[in-house]
This record gives sequence, C-alpha cells and structure tokens, in this order.
Amino acid sequence: MANMRPDKNPMPHQDPQVRACNFNEVALGYTKEQAIDEAQRCLNCKHRPCVSGCPVQINIPEFIAKVAEGDFEGAYQIIAKDSALPAVCGRVCPQESQCEAKCVRGIKAEPVGIGRLERFVADWHNANATEKAVPPAPNGHKVAVIGSGPAGLTCAGDLARKGYEVTIFEALHLAGGVLVYGIPEFRLPKSIVQKEVDGLKALGVKVETNMVIGRAITIDELKEEFGFEAVFIGSGAGLPKFMNIPGENLKGVYSANEFLTRINLMKAYQEGADTPIQHSTKVAVVGGGNVAMDAARCAKRLGAEVYIVYRRSEAELPARAEEVEHAKEEGIIFKTLTNPTEILGYHPDDPRDPRNGSVAGIRCVEMELGEPDASGRRRPIVKQGSEFDIELDCVIMALGTSPNPLIKSTTEGLETEKWGGIIADENGLTSRENVYAGGDAVTGAATVILAMGAGKTAAKAIDETLSKK
Repeated sequence: MANMRPDKNPMPHQDPQVRACNFNEVALGYTKEQAIDEAQRCLNCKHRPCVSGCPVQINIPEFIAKVAEGDFEGAYQIIAKDSALPAVCGRVCPQESQCEAKCVRGIKAEPVGIGRLERFVADWHNANATEKAVPPAPNGHKVAVIGSGPAGLTCAGDLARKGYEVTIFEALHLAGGVLVYGIPEFRLPKSIVQKEVDGLKALGVKVETNMVIGRAITIDELKEEFGFEAVFIGSGAGLPKFMNIPGENLKGVYSANEFLTRINLMKAYQEGADTPIQHSTKVAVVGGGNVAMDAARCAKRLGAEVYIVYRRSEAELPARAEEVEHAKEEGIIFKTLTNPTEILGYHPDDPRDPRNGSVAGIRCVEMELGEPDASGRRRPIVKQGSEFDIELDCVIMALGTSPNPLIKSTTEGLETEKWGGIIADENGLTSRENVYAGGDAVTGAATVILAMGAGKTAAKAIDETLSKK
C-alpha cells in the first residue's frame, strides 16, 4: 500500500543565517527513515511517466521500489545502468521540470522527491560500497574526449565500460568541467565530483589536464598522429556574454564565469589562496538564472550586501525555484523589472587615488512587461523617466555563455551555428567524419543532465560505428 501523504519529506538544510557565512553544503540529505518513507509515496505506475521526463532514461520506479525495501545498493545499481553521475544529478538536476514534472502524485499533491532519493542512494553507495571497479577487456579501439564536464565524463564512462581506450583532454588543471569551476561547493561538494572522476580512472580512462585542444594540439593531430579513431567534443560553453554598456571595463566588473572559477576551482575565498578575488561591500549580479544565483550566494558568503538585478519579473526568473528560495533566505535582495544602462566609475580629483577606475555604482531603469517575444516570455519595456542609481563596488555579469571559438577555428570543415554552437545530428555526429559533439558545445548553456544525455547518445553512436571495424 503506497504512502498517500500529499507532501514530500522536507530536505534538511543548514540554517540560513549560518550557511550564508560558510561554503559547506546547504542541503544535508535524507536519513534512511526519510528516504524509505518518501520512496513509499511512489505509486509504481504501470506506464512510468517519470521515466519519459529523464534525459538519460533511468528506471525510476524500479530504483525507488528498492529504496522502499531498504535495498539501497540495489537501488544504486539500477541508477548506475543509465547515469554516470548520480550523486551529482541528485543535487543539481532540475527534477521539478523533468522527472518530477511527470509524476502522477504531482497532479493533486507534491510529486515524489525523485531527486532527493537519487542523491540519498548515491551518497549511501559512496559511503558504504567497497567493491572496486574492474576495467573490462580492451576492444582495441581508441577514442578522445575533449572536455571533462558532464557530457565528456558520461561519454567516456559509457565507452570505457565497453572496452574502449579513452583519453579525456581537459583545458584546466582539474577534471570536472562546469561541475568544479561553475557550481559552488555549497551546492555540489567537489569531493563528490572527484569521486566520480576517480571511478572513471578505475575503469581505465586516462585524464590529461592542462590540455587546450586547438592550441596544444588539434583534433586533426589527435586523429592522424595519435591514432584516435573517434573524437567527442564536450568542451562546454565557457565564453561569457556582456551587455556592451558603458563601464564594463572598470575594475570590479566580473563575468560570472571568472568570478565562479576563482571561487570554486581556485578557492579564492580561502585565506592565502593563489588567485585573488575582490572582497566587496556591495555587489550587483545582473541576470536571473542559476548561475546568477550561484554568483550572488558566493558574494554573500564573502561578506557583501548583494542585489540580483533582472529585467523581467520574479515570475520569469529562469533559475530553479529552490535556488531562488535559498538566495532569499540568505538575504539576497531581488531588484526585478530592473535593467542596467551604465556601470558608474569612481573618478576622484587625485589621479593617484587607487580607487580611480573602479566601480562606484550601477545606473538602472525600471522595466514593465509588454507583449510576448520569440521566447514566449513578455518583452521588457523601459518605463520612461525611471532612471536611478545603486551605489556598489562590484558588478557580476551572469547573462549566459557561448562555446569558445578555438576548436572551430582550428578544425577545418567543422560546421557551426552563427552563434558558435557546433552543428551535430541526432547522434551527435558533426560535419567531420568520426567527430562527435554534445552538451553545451552544441546547444549553448543548458543543464547537467541534458549534457549527460548527449554524451550517452554520442557514446552509443561511436560504439556502433567503431565496433564494425
């Protein structure tokens, strides 16, 4: 008999006043009792609608049934058949718009906490499993994977399990891609990402860091000189966008990518860190997505008063509702229906003053919503005579990203969209023979699980092609 309680088991959290001053994980995870109780809310529907909402097609009812029985390792093994990163996905996937959005329990009440259960199962496995991965027998084929983010890790893992000799080439000094440089420690502890990378290494995957493909070595050289029969491009979308308004070159203006990379990958918040970060008193983060929330919450933890400046209303915020709620609890101030027009600089009379050329504030206008635009959202329109200034010493631009053009510019015949995304078919195949691509490098900035799905699709296509040789 299913547990028909209408609401989910709440996720235990750090107190907002405490967590706003540290980088420890905010969500604390279910206990065994909470996990079993939540799993018993599942109706085990015959048609499994939740599975259709999962980009990697995890058998959700089956793994939840195992949790309900208390067989946590059995649940993990079911998830692991389809997902290479369950501890990651349980934390950062937008389940509310994917698997949980399809849950039948969600029609009249709250859906089953699928993401929370996935996290619990993965954490239980990581804490209790002792069996080590055994590399499969090699099949004699070599594949190169460019980028160690979720798309690259998934593609590499799926191929390694089939006996391929896989080498991941990562531009930064640590593997993990956006999982290590983009998502803060308080949302995704880096020890979890490292454990996933170590698991791939145990399967025989080689990881070469500090390797900028297109600069250190080209895709053509990987194929012709190093004998890689196929290449998967999972290099992400790391090129930041700006507004091109006056003042964006002032000291104290960051892209969210730079700010988060310094914080997350290089630990700039720690005393004595190798990379500096400005410890500001007042910060504006321009944008309304998850990256904007991450940047704002990091700035708050560095001691600043923080504003989210977003040109549409709160209802149109693209960030996950949970991230918006957490940001509000931590004291982030939301200035919605507000758009910057200029970043103001500090220009004292004395040119020797060290503050000269630094951010002094941001000039904004109020907005109102008009008719829907091409995205389906109501177009923001400037409210005449509404200009005002906010005094600040730091501005972080979180306006989205696009793929770095380096690979395109050094790979002859690789077709891309006008905005920079690599053109690939439904199997991830590009215009170059045996060169595949997926994730943000193809779609532009999207979710971790969608990137994983693309890596999985490409791995299957690569295997189908190379196994015929």
